[in-house]
Amino acid sequence: MGESDRYQEYKHYSKKTFALGSENNALVALVVLNIIFFLLLLLLQVVYFFYNQSVETYQNAVIPWFELPSNLYRYCERPWTLFSFMFSDTGSGIWRLLSNMFWLWTFGSIAQAIMGNEKIFPVYLYGGLFSGLTFLILGFQNNASLHLIGANTSILALATAVATCFPNYRVFEHIRKGVPLWLIVVIYMMIDAAGLTNTDKAYWYAHLAGALTGVGFSLLLKIGVDGSKWMNLLYFNCIHLFSPKHTTKGSSVKDKIFYATGDRAPFTKISATTQDKIDRILDKINEKGFNSLTEEEKKTLSDASENENL
Repeated sequence: MGESDRYQEYKHYSKKTFALGSENNALVALVVLNIIFFLLLLLLQVVYFFYNQSVETYQNAVIPWFELPSNLYRYCERPWTLFSFMFSDTGSGIWRLLSNMFWLWTFGSIAQAIMGNEKIFPVYLYGGLFSGLTFLILGFQNNASLHLIGANTSILALATAVATCFPNYRVFEHIRKGVPLWLIVVIYMMIDAAGLTNTDKAYWYAHLAGALTGVGFSLLLKIGVDGSKWMNLLYFNCIHLFSPKHTTKGSSVKDKIFYATGDRAPFTKISATTQDKIDRILDKINEKGFNSLTEEEKKTLSDASENENL
């Protein structure tokens, strides 16, 4: 059974997806983080206007603390801009934010269903980091005074990641069997490229690096190399840094004698396929992606799909 058929099974049975208020929803967290940065910059702009400062004064005094500069001296003064630039949508007002959040939600929701909730933040960060590093290298070489800001490069990584993972995924299925995902990604890339006309080549290569990052992440994922594991583990360890650790006491004589199984695997009961079991598999797909399923779980989903069609 091909990956496309398997995903159709998942879509057929999927009843539990991440809702807007779901706990640990990475996509909602990303959108909220972008909005917070935008509101922070907007608040600072209002403060400057309150003191009768011009737009140029605000842009020269505030924006450089968030955008990624190509000047080596300025970057060394503000190294955090390698991260802050990918969350700071400014320069074109709220319309740029709304546009980027629309595309982020579009590709992020598909990535959440296909690749799993745990992959969204890593792909977003990888896309921004690699595009930022590319921008810095080219800017250093050309000694140009350029600045990179906005979520576009990270959104490009998400878009190409989902398109590489499942290129045959279709949206708007009520319109002639739907529109292929790769076509939506191409349209977005064309819109993104239209905004780069008459700009330095460093911007072009930075956006290209973001797109290639998404492709590379999905290709590695297909061969079993998950670039998100260390990032999710680091996040887990940080939020549980001060949590009490569970300690186990030494085994008693009774445990060693009467419950010792040696090398034998303990007896496990394999229950019949139930809706509860299918729901647990679907929850695992939503959290970690379809590729995280074991062969037994994939067979269970396949058998349930065949029974449903009988």
